[in-house]
Amino acid sequence: MTAARMLEVDGVSLEAAWVGPPCGDAVAPALVFLHEGLGSITTWRDTPERIANAVGAPGLVYARQGYGNSSPIAVPRPISYMHDEAARLPAVLAAAGVRDAVLIGHSDGASIAIVAAGMGAITPRALVLIAPHVFVEDVSVRSIAAAKVAYETGDLRARLARHHADVDGAFWGWNRAWLDPDFRAWNLEALLPAIRAPILIVQGDADQYGTRAQVEAIARQAGGPVDVAMIADAGHSPFRDAPEAVHARIIAFVRDQLE
Repeated sequence: MTAARMLEVDGVSLEAAWVGPPCGDAVAPALVFLHEGLGSITTWRDTPERIANAVGAPGLVYARQGYGNSSPIAVPRPISYMHDEAARLPAVLAAAGVRDAVLIGHSDGASIAIVAAGMGAITPRALVLIAPHVFVEDVSVRSIAAAKVAYETGDLRARLARHHADVDGAFWGWNRAWLDPDFRAWNLEALLPAIRAPILIVQGDADQYGTRAQVEAIARQAGGPVDVAMIADAGHSPFRDAPEAVHARIIAFVRDQLE
C-alpha cells in the first residue's frame, strides 16, 4: 500500500491510499473500496492489496469523513448520511482521477455503493457488495445496540481507537444514526432496478448484523445480473473470517468484469 495522502473534496480532507499496480493521473479501470460503518483504510487489512494485485488493476482505498485520519464530522449525523456519502462519491473519484470504477463496499460502504449506482450519481463497471444492507432488520438494531454497550463498558472503544483519530465521532456518528427510531424506515429497495451493472454479493451465513433476506432482496430486484457467494461460518466481515474463500470469489468476479 502506498503512503496515505489526503484528497481534498468539498473542503474536506479525506485520507486515501493506492494499492496494487501503479496508476497514472487518469485511472481506468480502478477498484474503489468503501469501508464499513466503523471502518477505515486500516480495517480492510490486506484485502484491497491482495485483490488489486491479483486482478492487475489499481485500487483506491479511502476513509470517509469522520473516519481514520479524515476530517472530523459533527455528531449526530443525519439519518441520510449514506445518501450524503453517495452524493459525494463522484467528487471523490474525480479528485483521485478515477474515470472507470468497480465499487467494492462493505456494510455501510456496500449500501453507499447501491445508492450511488441506483441514483445515477456514477455508473460503475460492477459492484461487489460485502454484507450489504438495503433495509433495517431487528437483528441489525439488536447488534448495534449491543455495540453501544460494548463501546461504553468494554474494550471496543480502545480497539477502534487504533483506526480513528476521532474515535468518538466515528462510533457515535454511526451508532446513533442506526438507533434513531426514524431510521427504521430507511430502505434502498426502490433503487435496485436502476442498477444494471453486474453485482457480486458476499454474505457470511453467521452475520450478526443482517440475514440472507438482504441478499434475496437485492438478487430479486436488481436490474442486472447478480451472483451470490454465501460464506460458511463467517460473520459480518467475511473477508476477515474466511479470507481465502472471499478473496478468491471477488478476484474471479472482478477479473470477468475487467476483460
